[in-house]
Amino acid sequence: MKVSLNWLKEYVDIALPPADLANRLTMAGIEVKGTQVIGGRWDNVVIGRVVAVNPHPNADRLSLVTINTGTEQPTVVCGAPNLRLGDKVAFAYVGAQLIDGHTGQVFRLKSAKIRGVVSNGMVCSEKELGISDSHQGIMVLPAEAPVGTPLTEYLGDVIFDLSITPNRPDCLSVIG
Repeated sequence: MKVSLNWLKEYVDIALPPADLANRLTMAGIEVKGTQVIGGRWDNVVIGRVVAVNPHPNADRLSLVTINTGTEQPTVVCGAPNLRLGDKVAFAYVGAQLIDGHTGQVFRLKSAKIRGVVSNGMVCSEKELGISDSHQGIMVLPAEAPVGTPLTEYLGDVIFDLSITPNRPDCLSVIG
């Protein structure tokens, strides 16, 4: 059974690091076979709000997008067709570790000159963040997502893979 640490925190105050919690659960008779960290690579990725979308001067299918990150407003080159003014998005600063949407390889984001315009950052798709295989457009976050918050704090989680024995049906749900 898979259990989200964020779900557990809705019912119990947990101040332990995930590794210590996994050890305590195992010692209590609920074996933790493994853990999966969601958002473990999202350093330098924050929630931003799109404040301007302008045409790229040298490319028809690219846009110059200005993102409010809470502390600054960088402008980056973007080719996503679904980006709209006011959207909340995942914005990666230079140095962020992401997944290449075409090759699937992990890379560290660098400043790039795209068709004559310097882009110091990137608006991310779900695939680039490692959330899913969706690379058709930018991942748009809910309107209530707080600008400037690290994406790890907003979407990150730890999933515990529990081995529940037949004599413990009470452990087959989060509330149990």
